[in-house]
Amino acid sequence: MTETTTNGATPSEVPDGLTRAQYDLLRFEGRWWRSAGAKQQAIRDEFGCDAIEYYQRLADLLDEPAALRAEPTLINRLRRVRDARRRARTERDPA
Repeated sequence: MTETTTNGATPSEVPDGLTRAQYDLLRFEGRWWRSAGAKQQAIRDEFGCDAIEYYQRLADLLDEPAALRAEPTLINRLRRVRDARRRARTERDPA
């Protein structure tokens, strides 16, 4: 059975507008993780960077139209999480 993504593409196909590295990052983030520690180790193993750099790269992708086209469910979920965190910060620390 061939693995597919939420948009129906196979992992070997990179959607238009994304680099292989960006697409791999989206596919990785779409996996389910039981513990943050296991994910952090997997980030180091797979991408050769620390979690901070990984999440910075991921944050940059959230507003990319190509990322939304490639993985709409994932991107929309991550945007909701980001927006909720922003609202919580604003409510906690109004400027």
